[in-house]
Amino acid sequence: MAGLGVLEVSDATFEQEVLRSEQPVLVDFWAAWCGPCKAIAPIVDGVAKTYAGKLKVAKVDVDQNTATPSRYGIRGIPALLFFKGGKVADQVVGYVPQNVIEEKVQKLLA
Repeated sequence: MAGLGVLEVSDATFEQEVLRSEQPVLVDFWAAWCGPCKAIAPIVDGVAKTYAGKLKVAKVDVDQNTATPSRYGIRGIPALLFFKGGKVADQVVGYVPQNVIEEKVQKLLA
């Protein structure tokens, strides 16, 4: 369910794609049955387009990949984790408006 410029990441590829990324990474933890996840998806896709080349955007399906969400203590979805240099720099849990996500992205890129 990843949009244009959004990477599908699994437990197997998480370390390579997110933790070793030279760019900051926004990771969207989601599930197909989750209404708020579907509602936030176009915002996440928009952020991926807006910040292409500066920010990597990835999605992790929590039903198909259980190790990574439990490693980061994901209990509620959607959960957006912002990684910089392989570490969690910020996070958002639940549906939030686009401007909240944009502010966090700008802080991450600053």
